[in-house]
Amino acid sequence: SQFGIGDLELFIKETHKFESHYCDKLIGPYPERADIYRDRSAIYFADQISAPVILFQGLEDKVVPPSQAETFVEVCKQKKLPYAYVAYEGEQHGFRQDKNIRRTFEGELYFLSRIFGFETADRIEPVEIENFTPRRGVPGTVSFP
Repeated sequence: SQFGIGDLELFIKETHKFESHYCDKLIGPYPERADIYRDRSAIYFADQISAPVILFQGLEDKVVPPSQAETFVEVCKQKKLPYAYVAYEGEQHGFRQDKNIRRTFEGELYFLSRIFGFETADRIEPVEIENFTPRRGVPGTVSFP
């Protein structure tokens, strides 16, 4: 996930004024349709997550605040799921700095190479994958529930 929304209710409460009414047209008025916001928020279905997760987040993001990613990180910790969280100081919504754009794409590739057990063509700076345990006999792949 790159600066993704996991909790629509939290999103409309924390995002800046311009984006705060975006969901009214897509989902419905809040709080009158809070039920739909919950039904469409991944965080309320976190108990069903069973796959590894990687999250990239700008710490200055006013559209999708870092709390969205941090909430998912907590779920992954509790469930002991493999996850990686890469937070960028000084980045907002949609990364602008070349080094962070490159790091994001390379980080995704590295993460997938470790999860699925393939070698990348070039050496890539690793991202730290928490709760990562390679399966025996399959280099680089991970066991998860």
